[in-house]
Amino acid sequence: MKQTHVEALEERMAQAVAAEDFEAAGRLRDEIAGLRRSERLHEPPNAPEPQASYFQRQVPGKMGLGTDQPVPARPPGWAPPQKPDPMTAGHSRGGRRRK
Repeated sequence: MKQTHVEALEERMAQAVAAEDFEAAGRLRDEIAGLRRSERLHEPPNAPEPQASYFQRQVPGKMGLGTDQPVPARPPGWAPPQKPDPMTAGHSRGGRRRK
């Protein structure tokens, strides 16, 4: 059974973690990540995106309540409707009437 280079590195990383050599495991992890990034560069342009590409890191200064929700894109040419004219019959002055 032939292992790929990445699988061999993952096995060495697991052995380093088991031996509590975390510096070596970190270097191996970074090397594996670099190899996977370079593999993505050599894929055909019409290859489907991996599921993890839908996630993005939070940008400092743009974090807060509701920032994880994307802003809905409006269709091209869309404009908000105009407010009704206050001089029309359907508009009354003042607030709610009390009985």
